[in-house]
This record gives sequence, C-alpha cells and structure tokens, in this order.
Amino acid sequence: MKKLVLASGNAGKLREFGQLLAPFDFEVLPQSAFNVPEAEEPHVTFVENAIAKARHAAQLTGLPALADDSGLCVSALGGAPGVFSARYAGEPKSDARNNARLIAELAGLADRRAHYVAVLVLMRHADDPQPIVAEGEWHGEIVDLPRGEGGFGYDPYFLIPELGQTVAELPHEEKNRRSHRGQALAQLLARLRAGA
Repeated sequence: MKKLVLASGNAGKLREFGQLLAPFDFEVLPQSAFNVPEAEEPHVTFVENAIAKARHAAQLTGLPALADDSGLCVSALGGAPGVFSARYAGEPKSDARNNARLIAELAGLADRRAHYVAVLVLMRHADDPQPIVAEGEWHGEIVDLPRGEGGFGYDPYFLIPELGQTVAELPHEEKNRRSHRGQALAQLLARLRAGA
C-alpha cells in the first residue's frame, strides 16, 4: 500500500478517509505520526488553505498528502464566517460562541441563505504542479433556534429546507451522503478512479 499523510489530527476524518481510500491502495496516516505540526492557514479562501496544509505535510514527510478546508458561508454576511468558521467568535474555539455570534449578526435580516463548503486537495508530492482539487457545497438556510442533537459546529442552526430538518437532526449516514464533505470526497474518488 502507498502511504498517504492526512494533514489533520482529526480521528473521525482519519477513519473516514482511511476507509474510502483503502480500495485505491492508500494507507492513510495522520500527520501526527510524523510529528508534523499544524500548518499555518493565512489565506482567505478554502482552496488556498487546503493547498497550504497539503503542501506542508508533503514537504515534511516526503509522502503524498491529503488536506481539507471547510466552513460555512452566509449570503447576507458577504460569505462570512467563511475560512474563519471554526474561530468566528475568536479563541479559544467554541461552537456555542460561534453560533451566538452568527445569530446576532443575522438579527433582523430576512436573507438567511447559507452553504457549507468543503475543499479537498491531494498532492502527490510537495512540488506537485497539478494537485487533485475537489469541492462540495451544501445549501440551506440559518434558523434562529437550534434543533437536533447530532452533528457539530453550525449544524443545529443549518436547515435543509427540502427536508425540513437541520443537519443536527439528520441520521449520521444521511448527513455523510448529502454533505459538502461527502460531495467533495465523491468527486475526489471519481478522479482517482479515472486515473488522476
């Protein structure tokens, strides 16, 4: 099997990517297994941050690397919180404070359209001139009161209108199938199947 470094320390992502990439002969290892520190994410776009994280892991390990960057974009807020989704209310990271800020910023605004974005980048090596880039979007709207016990982050406030449920109310399997990350992963796997 070919070793692939996941530019993340998230155990859930490691498990998910490991299962999905095993048929492509990849053994997915966390960057922590190589003592790779978290990469800087100085950019204002998801794709630039994902590339920076993948390149950082590839440079420090000499192996192919996979990175993702994701977040919530709200139309009425000009795309905010965007790449700052995890730290929207500042440090330390707090889902409760991020959601409180989001709802406060949307107070009195009629336009509640929003979408989740996920960008995946697979770099074959640190100087890869054509990394595989896959992107998924999941559209919905923001509600004022949280609903559901599942998910994390903004999920209790992110309503999928055609389902009449927030992401936090969806069964785990359905969330994974419909989600922005699920869509990006399907795109990435299709590219790999096509021999990218």
